[in-house]
Amino acid sequence: MSGITLKGLVKAYGAIQVVHGIDLEVHEQEFVVLVGPSGCGKSTTLRMIAGLEEISDGDLMIDGRLVNRVAPKDRDVAMVFQNYALYPHLNVADNIAFGLRIRKEPKNKIAESVEEVGGILGLTPYLDRRPADLSGGQRQRVAMGRAIVRRPKVFLFDEPLSNLDAKLRTQMRAEIKRLHKRLGATSIYVTHDQVEAMTLADRIVVMHDGRIEQIGSPMELFLNPANTFVAGFLGSPPMNMVRATVVAGDQGPVAEFDGQRIHLQQFPALADTVGKEVILGIRPEFVSVARQDDPNLINLDVDLVETLGSEALIHASLQGEPFVIRTDTVGQMHILEGIRGFTIEPHLVKVFDAQSGKALPGQVLEQ
Repeated sequence: MSGITLKGLVKAYGAIQVVHGIDLEVHEQEFVVLVGPSGCGKSTTLRMIAGLEEISDGDLMIDGRLVNRVAPKDRDVAMVFQNYALYPHLNVADNIAFGLRIRKEPKNKIAESVEEVGGILGLTPYLDRRPADLSGGQRQRVAMGRAIVRRPKVFLFDEPLSNLDAKLRTQMRAEIKRLHKRLGATSIYVTHDQVEAMTLADRIVVMHDGRIEQIGSPMELFLNPANTFVAGFLGSPPMNMVRATVVAGDQGPVAEFDGQRIHLQQFPALADTVGKEVILGIRPEFVSVARQDDPNLINLDVDLVETLGSEALIHASLQGEPFVIRTDTVGQMHILEGIRGFTIEPHLVKVFDAQSGKALPGQVLEQ
C-alpha cells in the first residue's frame, strides 16, 4: 500500500477554476475523508487522483511516482462509485472477477480471489445470483469486492452510500471501517455527509469552494474548528453562532450579547480589543439546563423540545437566531418544557473574528 501526495493541484474548465491549488499528504494505510457541500471540488479532486479528470496544474504522486500523465489503468488504484455500475447479465462472482479476466489472470487465481473476497464481504451465499436479485447493500458490497479483488495500492470511494437508506448506510459504514482495518489499505473517501466523515476517517479534509479549509482528526475539527465554516459544517446539530462584543471585565475580557455575558479568560489577547465584534461558537452538547441561581446563567427563548429517546434537542432562539441545545432526558424530562435558563461553560466556547470568520488564538480543547 502507498501514500498519495497532492502539490498545488488545480482543476480548471477553460477560464473557470474549480480546484484552487490544494496541498494534501495521505499517508500509507490511512483512511482520509474529503467532505464538504455540493460543488466544493471534492469529487473532482478524487477523479483527478483516479485519472478520470485531467490535472490542469500541480503534481500528483502515488507511492512517490509522479502520475499526472499516467493512464488510469496504470495508476494501480481502484474506485467505488455512487452508482454500483454492475453488469446485470453477470452473476456476483463474474462481476467481482471481471477486472481480473480483463487482465487475463489465470483461472485458478481468479477463482481463489473471488472466493476470498466473497468471504471477506459476506457474499459467498450470493455468488451465483445476479444484481437484480440483491439488496442495495449487497450490490454495494459487490462493487467493493470488484475493487478489492484487484489488490490496488489505493482505494477511492466516491459517495458510495448515497443511494442506500439510513439503516443500510449505518450498516455499510461499519463494514467499510472493518474492511479498512482488515486490509490496511490507503483509502480516500468522498462524502457530503459529515456523520460518515466523523465515523470513518482517520483524518478529515474539509473543502469549500475548491479550497481546503482544515485538515485534522474528527475530534480535532469538532473541538477546534479553524473557522466558522468548519464549525458550522461539522457536528449534528451544528455549532451555534452568537454575535457578541468584547467588553472589559473584572477578571479579564467578557463577551456581551443580548444584555448577557460570558467570561473569556481563556482568550487573554482579547483584553486589548475592547469593542471588537466577535462570533461565539457554542456546541449544542456544551450547553446545560441551569438553576436560576447559576452564575453562568443564560436566558433563551425556547420554541420546541424534540425528544429523541435518551436525549432531546431543545430548539431556542437568541438575538432572533436559532440556538439548539442537546441534553439528556433521563431524570429531567419534567423540567424541559418551559425551561429558559441554561449554562454555558466558558472554557468550551470558541471565539471567531466577526469579519474573517477565523478562529482567534486561545485555549485549545483537548480530546
